[in-house]
Amino acid sequence: MQAHPLRLSPGDDLRAALEDVLSRLKLHAAFVIQGIGSLSVAQLRFAGAEDATELRGDLEILTLAGSLSPDGAHLHMSVADSRGRVLGGHVARGCTVRTTAEILLALLPEHRFAREYDQSSGFMELVVRNEPPLD
Repeated sequence: MQAHPLRLSPGDDLRAALEDVLSRLKLHAAFVIQGIGSLSVAQLRFAGAEDATELRGDLEILTLAGSLSPDGAHLHMSVADSRGRVLGGHVARGCTVRTTAEILLALLPEHRFAREYDQSSGFMELVVRNEPPLD
């Protein structure tokens, strides 16, 4: 496992930027261990909902965690608004960084993540495979 700190800039799409990381690094598996920062727009899908809810304003990222695979990201986040109210859920595209997002990734070069349909859950779920490094 390799630690990889990352900073996103104002205007970046949080999810899209994280999904691009694996491609840029030519890897197939990573976890977002933690993230903090601020957003001007958050797109969160709450538990049991089919669509994301858009939150706008000065939002602080309190927690950000999840997995990254070439098939996409599975991220959860909690944010606080300017009054300190906290909401959290599944991160959708369209979360716009306001001032910064500071993220710590755990890169897993010896693994390959994929998302495959799981009949028992009805969702595309994480599949973990070992991938020995090439010599």
